[in-house]
Amino acid sequence: MIGSSPARRPFEVRGWHVLAALLGFFALVIAVNVGFAVVAVRSFPGEDVRRSYLQGLSYNDTIAARRAQAAWGWRASARIDGDAQAAAAVVVVLRSRTGEPINAATVTGVLRWPTDARRDRTLTFESVGEGRYSAPVGALPQGRWRLRANAGDASGGALDFESELTWPTSH
Repeated sequence: MIGSSPARRPFEVRGWHVLAALLGFFALVIAVNVGFAVVAVRSFPGEDVRRSYLQGLSYNDTIAARRAQAAWGWRASARIDGDAQAAAAVVVVLRSRTGEPINAATVTGVLRWPTDARRDRTLTFESVGEGRYSAPVGALPQGRWRLRANAGDASGGALDFESELTWPTSH
């Protein structure tokens, strides 16, 4: 027959087709997993505390320090005060074992955002009387914050404490 094209053979799946499909599938799965892992590590590296291994080695020292602090009997409470549209302040109240206010302490701390260390704020507290200490933090994104603070006085009294705080507070 003049002008007719040769007959086309039907498509057959060969071994190299199967190999290429399997390699392509697994390459896609591996690429997606690597992409997810990179995004996960960049957004939260997993280590919340610097030198956590070294801190673990000195854990017995930490326990001894906490026992010494417990002997003083100090108690602390914390809250965030202010207006949601204005500047906020972290307020810490220190009391002795008998409930008396502790007015001559030096209080320092860090207000931490649990999942992003870039939002952390170092706090310097000033005494405002009646055992209360206040540190301005300015505009504060809403959510749950963690306060890590310590208080000490000239007589050797000390207290390390943590508190979970929510901003804005619901009154």
